[in-house]
Amino acid sequence: MSTDTSKDAVPGSSPAGTTRSTIAARFERLPLSRWHVTVRLIVGVVTFFEAFDQLLIAYALPELRDEWQLSTGDATAVLTIGSAGMLVGALLSGRLADRYGRVKVIAYCVAVSGLASLALTACTSLTPFLALRFVQGLAIGGEVPVAAAFISEITRSFKRGRFVLLYELVFPAGLTIGALVAAWVVPAAGWRVMFAVAAVPGLLAFLVQRKVPESPRWLAERGRPAEAEAVMARIEAKVSAATGAPLPPPAPAASAPAPAAAGAATSAERAATGVRGLFTGRYRRRTLVVGAIWFTGYFVNYGVTSWLPSIYKDAYDLTLSDALLYSTVTSVAGLLGCLIVALTVDVLGRRRIFAICLGASAALLLTLAALGADTPVQVLIWTSLAAVGFFGSNICLYLYTPELYPTRMRALGCSVGGAVNRLGVILGPILVGAVYAAGDSVATVFVMLGAVALGGAVVAGTLAEETANRPLEEISP
Repeated sequence: MSTDTSKDAVPGSSPAGTTRSTIAARFERLPLSRWHVTVRLIVGVVTFFEAFDQLLIAYALPELRDEWQLSTGDATAVLTIGSAGMLVGALLSGRLADRYGRVKVIAYCVAVSGLASLALTACTSLTPFLALRFVQGLAIGGEVPVAAAFISEITRSFKRGRFVLLYELVFPAGLTIGALVAAWVVPAAGWRVMFAVAAVPGLLAFLVQRKVPESPRWLAERGRPAEAEAVMARIEAKVSAATGAPLPPPAPAASAPAPAAAGAATSAERAATGVRGLFTGRYRRRTLVVGAIWFTGYFVNYGVTSWLPSIYKDAYDLTLSDALLYSTVTSVAGLLGCLIVALTVDVLGRRRIFAICLGASAALLLTLAALGADTPVQVLIWTSLAAVGFFGSNICLYLYTPELYPTRMRALGCSVGGAVNRLGVILGPILVGAVYAAGDSVATVFVMLGAVALGGAVVAGTLAEETANRPLEEISP
């Protein structure tokens, strides 16, 4: 855990009465400052390189298939074993972060990921490669949802969507830059050099431990008010120094009731914890709905992006360099979609974003299928347009999921969402690979992907709960 627990006090703090509600009220009065940006940058760099590591396998696969003479089944295993590790890592990390702290879990995960990436460079056969990719998946799957929970907990409700998603942009940026670097390095120097480069950021684990404070919301929830007060006071002092002005007094600390339309929280909901708590009262519907959006969005995302380099190379006879370049264009388009969503999510709301993005992706992919997907340029244009939608929807989930659960099970809720997303990441490439290997036309692949995106759009548009600009403690008592 971070040792950043200075007891510097500022006007408006309440050392004798630090509770969950007072911590929430004190965060609500903090203006955006250099402190927020610094913490977001440090955690963001970690998340950036986790994304960088995650996508490398798609760009290494064509070379691995040639070097180790991989069958289609072997190639599918290479693509999906990391995702299987991410699924397990996501499930484990939520429980660990809710029990031992957000920052400690983030730091350990990035260290393990870096070491695994370095070990991958020494692999000379498939079996050890798969084992190490699974271990690396454990770390990546563990870090990303816990980091999302942490960033939400240090952010006030006003324009929370923009602040959190500008941080979350580092993940698709990592995917995009990973694609750009891999498209250049893999053909020129080989896949081992690429994984060696990806190992260097493991050193960031030390920076996280030293510079990022533990979440005061989590400390208060765990019955550690003195530590929560020390960290909160230090944060307030840094924000006040950064803005050059005293902080306004916090609003009266009180647990805000849920809106009348949703009904007051029941005693069972207020006591809900653990996996069982995710399916108690209002949280049951939230878990099922957000799980459906996670699954469909990532099924489509990785069904498209994981196989595009191989489809371009095999089905359209492009060179390896051209296949990787075409695939990179789609990733860049997805990054643009993420930026658009970050700038509009507080205005349009979360529910509309999901419905619009997934609905548009469905329409575009089905249009590509109707046109026959006859040329690589046709595939490039329509998949890139669709990527704007499904990348945009997926990044919004990292904002939306932490909002749906209280602090006592927020990391667990995020990790379960991350695990369901892994199911989509695993099944998407598997089913795309099965359809592709069966000899059906490439267009059939896009029919399947478009239908899944349409299902996600319908669920989000009809069942998702709106959370924009509401305090976390009001949304999730």
